[in-house]
Amino acid sequence: MLISKILLLFIITAVAEILGCYLPALWLNHGKSIWLLIPAGISLAIFSWLLTLHPTASGRVYAAYGGIYIVIAILWLWQIEKITPSVWDIVGSMVTIIGTLIIILGNKFG
Repeated sequence: MLISKILLLFIITAVAEILGCYLPALWLNHGKSIWLLIPAGISLAIFSWLLTLHPTASGRVYAAYGGIYIVIAILWLWQIEKITPSVWDIVGSMVTIIGTLIIILGNKFG
């Protein structure tokens, strides 16, 4: 699988997971409708299915995915929750991307 396709799959997977967790938080913490649990459950089911599409060992997929998840979560914080990321959020995200690329590229070409 091409690196760009792997990264796109990781990004879509992360959005599905974050959305599936964010919607119940809106209900529990912000008094939004309980009906948000339905799309949350669907989103988490899609997230689980997306994890099965990754073409390598599960542990390696989860390790590499973790880095992408962190970056997407920081972007979610900024774009959806309207909280500006700190310098440490950005630095930490960059470090995790380096780790993710090492895992993906090292096992692809190593």
